[in-house]
Parts: sequence; C-alpha cells; structure tokens
Amino acid sequence: MEHVLKLSIGTFYIHNNYLIVNINEGKTVNSESNTILKDIIKKYYASKKFVYITHRIHSYAVDTSVYLGTSKIKNLVGFAVVSSKIIALFNAEIERQFLKKPFEIFTNIEDAIDWAESIVEEK
Repeated sequence: MEHVLKLSIGTFYIHNNYLIVNINEGKTVNSESNTILKDIIKKYYASKKFVYITHRIHSYAVDTSVYLGTSKIKNLVGFAVVSSKIIALFNAEIERQFLKKPFEIFTNIEDAIDWAESIVEEK
C-alpha cells in the first residue's frame, strides 16, 4: 500500500508499516502540523502499529515541544530521521532527547525502512 498526500506542510508517503514524510523547505513543524500527523494516523493507522520516518531532504525547523504529543501516540512504535546533511543529523541527536519512543538516525532511506519493518514486527 502506498498513498501519497501532498499538503502545505509537506508530502506524506503512507505505507503499511511506516509513514515517510518530506517536510517542505522553510516550514516549521509545530503543534499545528502535529495535528495534521494525528489526523493521518487516525485515517491510515488507526488499528495498527507504525514507524514515522522523516526524510530530511529540505531545511526546516522543528519545535521540540511537538515530541511531547508525539510520544503519546500509542501505536507509534518508532521514529527515524534520514538525512545526508551534517546539521540535520546533529539536530536529530538533540531531538532524540525529547521523544519517548525508539528513535534512530540514518543516512539513507533504505536502512530506515528496514529498521521500521523490523521494529513493527518486534512489537
């Protein structure tokens, strides 16, 4: 299964066990965009476990307070950041401290997908 949603905040690629998100250049991930995420989860992952993969192709900001709400999503079993940019990887290391879920950082999307599939199977 793959559905693609192009929204003002970014593009969401919905798969069976994971959600890949490409946030648009210059956007800020905040409580409003977290509401969009929760709506997508209700529609596509209501009764199943999944992993959120953020593929950081573009430069954007993250309000770390969103991780408090994200941590409460019961069927979210993992969170992955994918980027080849040093600053994005550094920021992900800081963000990791705010999320109370398994959180991994990758430099390629294939490794993140493999991890997502394995962690969903585990749970």
